[in-house]
Amino acid sequence: MNDSVMTIIWIVSFVLVAVTVTGLSRRVGWSAPIALVAVGALVSFVPGLPRIEVRPELVLYGLLPPLLFAAAIRTSLVDVRARRDSILALSVGLVLFTVVVVGFFTWLIVPAITLATGFAFAAVVAPTDAVAVTSISGRLNLPRRLVTILEGESLFNDAAALVALSAAITAIVGTFNPWAVAGDFVLAVVVGVGFGLAAGYGLSAIRKQLKAPVLDTSLSLVTPFVAFIPTQLLHGSGVLAVVIAGLIVGVNAPVVQSAQARIADSVNWRTIRFLLENSVFLFIGLNLKGILGGVANSGFSVVETILISVGMLLFLVAARFAWIVSVRTFYRFGPKHFRGRDMSWNTTVAIGFSGMRGVVTLAAVFLLPDGTPQKPFLQFLAFAVVIGTLLQGLALPLIIRRLKLPPPNTDQELVEAQMLMAEARAAGVVQLDSERKESDDAAVIDRLRNDAARLGEPLLSPGTDGVEPAQAVFGRLRLAMIDAERAAVLVARREGRYQEPAVRAILASIDAEEVAVRAIRHNNRNDS
Repeated sequence: MNDSVMTIIWIVSFVLVAVTVTGLSRRVGWSAPIALVAVGALVSFVPGLPRIEVRPELVLYGLLPPLLFAAAIRTSLVDVRARRDSILALSVGLVLFTVVVVGFFTWLIVPAITLATGFAFAAVVAPTDAVAVTSISGRLNLPRRLVTILEGESLFNDAAALVALSAAITAIVGTFNPWAVAGDFVLAVVVGVGFGLAAGYGLSAIRKQLKAPVLDTSLSLVTPFVAFIPTQLLHGSGVLAVVIAGLIVGVNAPVVQSAQARIADSVNWRTIRFLLENSVFLFIGLNLKGILGGVANSGFSVVETILISVGMLLFLVAARFAWIVSVRTFYRFGPKHFRGRDMSWNTTVAIGFSGMRGVVTLAAVFLLPDGTPQKPFLQFLAFAVVIGTLLQGLALPLIIRRLKLPPPNTDQELVEAQMLMAEARAAGVVQLDSERKESDDAAVIDRLRNDAARLGEPLLSPGTDGVEPAQAVFGRLRLAMIDAERAAVLVARREGRYQEPAVRAILASIDAEEVAVRAIRHNNRNDS
């Protein structure tokens, strides 16, 4: 078989394994990322299989943009603005702090490397992973503020880390110039922000003119690459451009897209995100054999390798805690403007233990130039950091339970949701009065008014022990009714009593309502 056929076989195999392992992991309560890494590691030692090699350009240009975009479009721009100080402190301040202190530590514990190499490695392991953090935060009942800070950090810190890595690589292969590094950083931020804004607003304007969901979805799929590739070519931060474009597209979606396009877009990006996230963790495991082969020729004994790896993991955690405690101290005793942002000790500990690494670290370590001292060992060390921090994430649910962080106030959110629904329905009735004509059927007008009043009625019962909340009862019973309605339509189709266009129209209407009801149930479950 030629290379093209083998590539297709690998892609199909990745999807099948990712879906199977993730599905089984969820059924038994395991961590899907850890299970995928383990399966990939085992498969890497199967005799006869070709060696899987990381191509950093493929990861950075092919995988990272859609992964970041899928996370960004789900992130609230309003929440990011409200927590921007904390997010910047972690996504920029913590990255630079990690580069300095972990860079010196790496230089001290890994023999025969230069200080510039130590800084480069520190930049590799500095950014947390948006995939792992979102996966963890989605399973835990964390306060809204904490989730926003963690997801915001993981979205924006990749840009700072990759700029720092570029500066360190320049120092490895040439002469370090702090003014040039500062200029490169400013250029990366300015170009990244500029292209992110241009891509976000420009493509949103184009999508507003598209009526067909297929065209809208097609443009959506290329948006992260439109933001990333030109920015990188102009020496800007493509990561920053993608994140900003994603935030803008996400916040503008209700204005520029039709309801049908939004439903299709949501499903498509959830699917893409699922496949890429889980394939990345499988890919990490498949690289284990090749990385271990490089370590075997590095001159380190097994004991030295274990001690250095454990020491690096512990120091990374300690450095993260040191910075977060410093930020908390600043918020507590610094200028009055910041004192309202003070974090409790429980929140500080939760943030400290949420520093999982992933795909960016794996890709970035392979960007180290040939001739970098101890490059194979540093690649293994980065792999150990990824695995170690993912294992640390397994303990996070227990830590969160011990910290007894206050859960989201779901009752208050339910009340707010019903109040907002009432406002929306009232606005709809006002518009109805302005749009109606004298010749309009009065029965139709009454039906619209009654439907608006019924849908705006609150279902505020929060539920008690052993009793479902009112919204849960509504969702459960309405979904059962929808199943029966769909079955009746399919029976009518089989009996040939209606023409196919009518059948498809009714099925589409039923599907749209089911999507809406399931989305509400899903949000309620995440909030409870």
